[in-house]
Amino acid sequence: MSSGFVYGIHAVSSRLQQSPRHCRRLYCADKRNPRLLQLIEQAREAGIEVSIESRARLSARCDSDKHQGCLLETVTTGPLASFEDILSEIGDQSLLLVLDGVQDPHNLGACLRTADACGVDAVIIPKDRSVKMNATVRKVAAGGAETVPLIEVTNLARSLKDLKQAGVWIYGTGDRASASLYEHDFRGPVALVMGAEGSGLRRLTMESCDHLVSLPMLGQVESLNVSVATGVCLYEILRSRSSVKT
Repeated sequence: MSSGFVYGIHAVSSRLQQSPRHCRRLYCADKRNPRLLQLIEQAREAGIEVSIESRARLSARCDSDKHQGCLLETVTTGPLASFEDILSEIGDQSLLLVLDGVQDPHNLGACLRTADACGVDAVIIPKDRSVKMNATVRKVAAGGAETVPLIEVTNLARSLKDLKQAGVWIYGTGDRASASLYEHDFRGPVALVMGAEGSGLRRLTMESCDHLVSLPMLGQVESLNVSVATGVCLYEILRSRSSVKT
């Protein structure tokens, strides 16, 4: 069992709602802010202790001044799901997001937030060369970190092979792709694979994909931020699936 902190009003509220049994104590900067008062009431209704501390003390606890006056101490007993769980639950409309070495916690948090909005079943990352779940990720995710399982795998290429054997179509993104994102209908179970900031997909990851797709870039900028590109791709998958149904 390990402990950590979740901060930011949206992230704290979501964690209190989704898994109160994993919450230990709520720290708030004051008892006059209506939004903080709501959190305090929410925590007390769940039987969670509340402490009032200065903003400076909260900043020291989480090593950030972006806490918005609230900090939630949490305990973790283990992952919410495993890769084996994901494999066993693959269905016709399964949608997975694979991040190949994303390093920035803000990008991971933004991807989790979009994954939640798009109904992604899980986000898969390699154990090495990837940012881990932390308070910054949870805050940026605005609740997505509490609703979308984040699965770490030892060998990403092997995991993609296992997904293919389970019937999942693997779509990687990159500038070497011969087809546009908009040329596919994305029927069946799909895993969208996004590369790391700057370097993109690694060679073995790219070779593990069934299809490589690209986003049209009509201006002078060569590429989009990975979290922005993830949002574009996931929503195109949803749009494509919706049009196929009709």
